[in-house]
Amino acid sequence: MGRLALEVADIFRAHGPAWRQSQQGQLSLDQLKVMSAIEQCRSAALGGHVLCCEACAHTEIAYNSCRNRHCPKCQASAAQRWLEARQDDLVPVEYYHVVFTLPAPISAIAYYNKAVIYGLLFDVAAETLRTIAADPQHLGAQIGMTLVLHTWGSALTHHPHVHGIVPGGGLSPDGERWVACKPGFFLPVRVLSRLFRRRFLEEFDKLHCAGQLQFFGDYAALANTTAFADWLAPLRECDWVVYAKRPFAGPAAVLAYLSRYTHRVAISNRRLVAMDARGVTFRWKDYRAKGRTRYKTMTLSADEFMRRFLLHVLPSGFHRIRHYGLLANAGRRANLAKVRAVLHVAPAIDSTARDLEATVGALPPTFVCPKCGAAMIIIETFTGCRAIRAPPKPRGAP
Repeated sequence: MGRLALEVADIFRAHGPAWRQSQQGQLSLDQLKVMSAIEQCRSAALGGHVLCCEACAHTEIAYNSCRNRHCPKCQASAAQRWLEARQDDLVPVEYYHVVFTLPAPISAIAYYNKAVIYGLLFDVAAETLRTIAADPQHLGAQIGMTLVLHTWGSALTHHPHVHGIVPGGGLSPDGERWVACKPGFFLPVRVLSRLFRRRFLEEFDKLHCAGQLQFFGDYAALANTTAFADWLAPLRECDWVVYAKRPFAGPAAVLAYLSRYTHRVAISNRRLVAMDARGVTFRWKDYRAKGRTRYKTMTLSADEFMRRFLLHVLPSGFHRIRHYGLLANAGRRANLAKVRAVLHVAPAIDSTARDLEATVGALPPTFVCPKCGAAMIIIETFTGCRAIRAPPKPRGAP
């Protein structure tokens, strides 16, 4: 696949150094690392290899990827590896897509408390689904789910929400039968929304009492217990956005959906239109509009574009794909085996036990010659050029 006309890396390379200098002390270490990774991705700075075509002897240089999870160019292969690992987890039942969204006031606090509040969003969303599903008035079953965190809106604004992929049913409390939900209907959204709001605010208040939340700028006064309680009161009355989409058209559609959502970043290179004296222009989707008028273009200054992009850098080590209930990592294999047994479905073939020789023989070549389409092989590798670091200055030195 050829290089796109404009990439996020081009914007960071052209405007990143000057903006980084102007923002000294304002950017976190994680944000600086993401900027550096994107700027260096697939450039000589990271090294690479020389490829040669086995058929026509055409040679070319390929530079290494940064493999940063926020880089738009490095997610396709990571998503493919993840999907291959998830294929064995699918069972022949309906799958539903559920979304839990935080209100704007809490989203503003979440930006300065990412690890704590994003983690709470995951856990409360999963608890809400499992609690309502376990209620005999609704489903009366143990369910499993995969949750994926997104922190952006289409215009790169800060908009934390989790997408849940949930099988349409679960195991009975005794684990002896499969309890399916009504066709085309998973769980009542209004009930989910009310419980999600109550449980999130309860745990949110506990975090405040434990001193685990930080407040800055216009929100600094919320460190006071009384001010925080007054600020929280309206959030107990407003509606929280939780919605469920129509069921997927079979397990294959679930995989197709996951391939688009699990390793998505704030903006893909394909949405970029132009970078000129006016700034950076990109396509976005206005969900408040209808029909074709939803699809619009927006132009931001390069500095504002980079600022919005870096809003969505996750804390180091934070997992944005998590599994709960029957799909939790600790008991997933045993639980899926039990589900297949009660559904009378043949056990999944362990991917590690497949015929590796046949699999390898069916794989396309890793590198393909752009001239003749034959396989290319690596004939030489080279390392990147690292900048020389000066020794640390003694304490007190200018």
